[in-house]
Amino acid sequence: MSPRVDASAGYVLHSRPYRETSLLVDLLTLEQGLISAVAKGARRPRARLRSSLQPFQSLQLGWQGRHELKNLSQVETVEISPPLAGRSLLCGLYVNELLQRLLQPGEPCPRLFLYYRYVLNELQSGDDIEGALRTFERQLLEELGFSLDLSVKDSALSYTYQSEQGLIPSRSGTAYPGSHLRAIAEDDYSDPGVRRSAKLLMREVLGELLGDRPLNSRLLFSKAVVSKN
Repeated sequence: MSPRVDASAGYVLHSRPYRETSLLVDLLTLEQGLISAVAKGARRPRARLRSSLQPFQSLQLGWQGRHELKNLSQVETVEISPPLAGRSLLCGLYVNELLQRLLQPGEPCPRLFLYYRYVLNELQSGDDIEGALRTFERQLLEELGFSLDLSVKDSALSYTYQSEQGLIPSRSGTAYPGSHLRAIAEDDYSDPGVRRSAKLLMREVLGELLGDRPLNSRLLFSKAVVSKN
């Protein structure tokens, strides 16, 4: 891995205070995938870096460092997008948290990077948030080497997911109609039943990779639903 990158497309996934005046930033980059970097002086009053290091904004980044923790040397905003709000914001935080939790640092994932751009565009437009999330989750699983084989033999049957065997004809547990699985394989989420099956299936598969620690974004979503009701 090169110790210095002068220009790479990237996005902020998360940032937090670091020492007295800096930020520790998790980034999704085109060149090196997930990286963590120090933005020195970003918390100082009127620091330009701080206003630029916002989630969901397209950035041009530069950094250096041979170890896992890099030092940011360049941050430029490529395109200013309207801030996400409401459900779109919560879904964006969910996508970012998945990447933080599941990607291996320093491993380029250019195809997934493009799908991240795609899901952000869909969150901005609000046209098909559910479908965009499910498509992104499937691409993330493929990137992690956990591609789901959705080529069921009989669409009239229902199937359950087993971690060692994948999808098998249903005997017990959560059952997914074969017709729904075929629609998911084609990224066709026009049917409400397919959307529900896809959401449950992705949660089941991703849950195995995430382990017992809950996603903070899901907790925020649950609180938002409760407060709305």
